[in-house]
Amino acid sequence: MTALSFETFPPKSLDASFHLWDTVQALSPLEPRFISVTYGAGGSTQALTQEAAQTLRKTSGLPVAAHLTCTGQSKSDVLRTASRFAASGISDIVALRGDAENGGAFTPHPEGYANSVELIEALAKMGKFNIRVGAYPDSHPDAASMAQNIDWLKAKIDAGASEAITQFFFEADSFLRFRDACADAGITAPITPGILPVANWKRAKAFADRCGTPVDVVTATAFDRAEREDRAELFALTHCADLCDTLVSEGVDALHFYTLNRPDLTLKVCRALGLVPAAAIRNVA
Repeated sequence: MTALSFETFPPKSLDASFHLWDTVQALSPLEPRFISVTYGAGGSTQALTQEAAQTLRKTSGLPVAAHLTCTGQSKSDVLRTASRFAASGISDIVALRGDAENGGAFTPHPEGYANSVELIEALAKMGKFNIRVGAYPDSHPDAASMAQNIDWLKAKIDAGASEAITQFFFEADSFLRFRDACADAGITAPITPGILPVANWKRAKAFADRCGTPVDVVTATAFDRAEREDRAELFALTHCADLCDTLVSEGVDALHFYTLNRPDLTLKVCRALGLVPAAAIRNVA
């Protein structure tokens, strides 16, 4: 059975809080390994992330992985946040360097961690967390080459991370080539593909541009045509299900979905893959 996990983002309003709760409730029957809660660029949602992660851990009964970055914070601030997570029962951390809030170049805090490797080493020394990290099948925008991109991932694993979760991608070959290159580089930790069900193609394309995720002409043309022909949701479902099915057929045993707090398309993809929610059997009168 393919293992599942889901990413959410912290709510910024009361209505959004209810929507997040509804999202987690809709996905929980799929028995996820964990639900992750993101950090905003520049640490902009730090308090919201803490509150959402702690509340979900307390009320949902599911394992919760809190994102933690070193952007805009001193080392003591970061470790204080980590200690709060541990005290609330959260033992899973997704440790990331983080991005500048204004979209500019990353600049370390004068009293902070210089990069994700330093952050991971500090969290590992605490001895309280299972640490996951990011990985980039199409290379991180700041990496000079794919080789350097893989070297950074190996350094993060060597620093104490147990698993990597990738940035989203549109073609299965992007992940499979990356997985093979990581294995050749001596990386033995699991690398879980990050999957983005495309509920809105225009937004997904803009997101891909910001992240440096390439979109080939065939894929872009197909999404554009589907929108013009008013069958965008059907095509998005088919594309995502085919992508996941290819990955599973190539030996991938875990998938991580970026839900954007909209569970419907993710649920449909999982059903298409045969990963249906667990349900109690009821007698029908």
